[in-house]
Amino acid sequence: MNRRNFITTLAAGALAAPHVSVAAPTAPPAAQPATDALPTGKIGSLTVSRMLLGGNLLTHYTHSRDLKYVRNLCAHYNTPDKIMETLALAERHGINTLVIHNPPPAMSVLTKYRQQGGKIQWIICPTAPVTPDMKAYSEMVKQLVDLGCEALYLWGVRADPLAIEGKVDLIAQAVEVAKEAGVPSGVGAHDLAVITACEEAKVPCDFYIKTFHHHKYPSGPRPEQLKGAVAEQPGYWCRDPQKTIEVMQNVTKPWIAFKIMAAGAIPPAEAFKYAFTNGADHALVGMFDFEIAPDVALMKSTLANLGPRQRPWRS
Repeated sequence: MNRRNFITTLAAGALAAPHVSVAAPTAPPAAQPATDALPTGKIGSLTVSRMLLGGNLLTHYTHSRDLKYVRNLCAHYNTPDKIMETLALAERHGINTLVIHNPPPAMSVLTKYRQQGGKIQWIICPTAPVTPDMKAYSEMVKQLVDLGCEALYLWGVRADPLAIEGKVDLIAQAVEVAKEAGVPSGVGAHDLAVITACEEAKVPCDFYIKTFHHHKYPSGPRPEQLKGAVAEQPGYWCRDPQKTIEVMQNVTKPWIAFKIMAAGAIPPAEAFKYAFTNGADHALVGMFDFEIAPDVALMKSTLANLGPRQRPWRS
């Protein structure tokens, strides 16, 4: 099937069935060992592939800017069965870790996949609110660890406003909740203020997940847009790439870079080289199943021919 037929078929399905079923997968694939390993690093006690599978396409949370149909299209393609296939395919190509948030339908699929023998590790950002009593957040952390989550991190959507409002103490409390649950505990960020605040306060997180990409793409931000809030400017998620490089240079904790392709606007080969040359230790990559094999091949080539880095590997 060529690309045009593929898109036509998907679009027809989207029009015919606007409501997406979230029924449990009926025929999960058997887990298979990786046929060819990716380079790895260490985050806490975990061995993590340099390339991680991003969860946004699996939860249909597509940052598609003003293209409103894309999320519905993604939901019709990434059904529970297709997500199972995608996880198995990622494992077979050496991706040993998934990063995702925790909507109930996604967690149901992940649990089913693991019951069928899937080994891919979960790094999950709980979506519960972070409040001074930490009650809801602590309860969700416990639930996720009981399900088998291998690592947790504070969602950037929560961390960004906390850092901007000077509430780094709540970020630290969220980190401690996950550490007390016995898993590596990280902090996510879109805004660089999160990283600087955590470093200044010596928040004892085990890793960071921080957006990182250049602005040299057609829908990239214009200089005047950079004065506004990130959430108000669709099309970019790393406000100041050069400043990010400079700040992360002095950070000794592992750094997982995400949004490295600016949600599909930057070609993978270009994004991979930019992220790793400029200091990232791991890259979080959202992929459909048919993108996994070529993207893994590109990642292996990128890492094998990377050349010198100014920032030492931190994992």
